[in-house]
Amino acid sequence: MSPRSASVNEELRRRSRERLLQAAVELVGERGYDATTLGDIADRAGSARGLVSYYFPGKRQLLQSAVHRLMHRTLEEALEREPRTDDGRERMARAVDAILGLTVHHTVLMRQHMAGILQAEGFVQCPEQQRLAELLRDTVTRLGSPDPDSDYPMLRALLMGAVYAALVPGVPMPVPVLRAELFKRYGLDWTMGVPPGPEGTGGTPDTDLSRFFATESRCPEGNGQSK
Repeated sequence: MSPRSASVNEELRRRSRERLLQAAVELVGERGYDATTLGDIADRAGSARGLVSYYFPGKRQLLQSAVHRLMHRTLEEALEREPRTDDGRERMARAVDAILGLTVHHTVLMRQHMAGILQAEGFVQCPEQQRLAELLRDTVTRLGSPDPDSDYPMLRALLMGAVYAALVPGVPMPVPVLRAELFKRYGLDWTMGVPPGPEGTGGTPDTDLSRFFATESRCPEGNGQSK
């Protein structure tokens, strides 16, 4: 049998990595972080246990990459949804609603994600996070930002703050209140976007996340760190 070509090996590695990302999201969403082991994730993905360590330093880094994938694909889908628009204010509204929607519909995942960022390892720089950053930077640019290098980190901080505030055990802030504050900050009309909750089409939880982990190439793969 002829040895596999480099391109075939690369494709197999990419598919294996994406299966691990999907398995991490599914299992942590079902069981929680502490009840999910790397072995469980490897088994769900149909991968050898050693492959997890090949791609990710540990469970926390794997989960952050997986949630960043879910976030950037969710945001990408929201921004490109029909009717497609280049209007910067509508795109910002869609971006805010997409991230708040993840908080509403994937509470366990987002809570564990935020907890991981506050751990000693901190914020994981990965290909999935890079793509999320590109989408958010493009959003502030289309809104008319004169300085995207400053306004993108502010948007990221405001969204992370809203997610954190919505998930604080015992004293969560209502998502509509957080949405109103973000919309006011960016001068958006309440009717823009798709509000997460019963009043909007964003109110239906999406339980099948497989499309966000499809095997076609849509972003850089590998273990590279963003600059």
